[in-house]
Amino acid sequence: MASEFFILGLTTDGKQFRPSDWAERLCGVMSCFRPAGTGGRNAHLQYSPLVRPTMTNGVKAVVVNETLKDIEPMAYHFVRQFATDNKLQMVDACHVPLPGDKG
Repeated sequence: MASEFFILGLTTDGKQFRPSDWAERLCGVMSCFRPAGTGGRNAHLQYSPLVRPTMTNGVKAVVVNETLKDIEPMAYHFVRQFATDNKLQMVDACHVPLPGDKG
């Protein structure tokens, strides 16, 4: 299972990050970085499955799959540096199996 981390729309001092559409903008820039075979005709209109916007406890966030590092190390570095430069909180994702799931 690939590991992931969240970039939260909160700065390290707890303030909400602006602009309000930062997650969508970041994911839009990263939309071309995707695993082979996941593109397709309208890939340019979709977020990458490796860098996607979400909400976490009412806070805008971006989920980054560590596979991005293998596909394009510079893109992975860009995403991490974006979070660091803007003093955004980064949190490792925790995968909890649902009841009845194996693995």
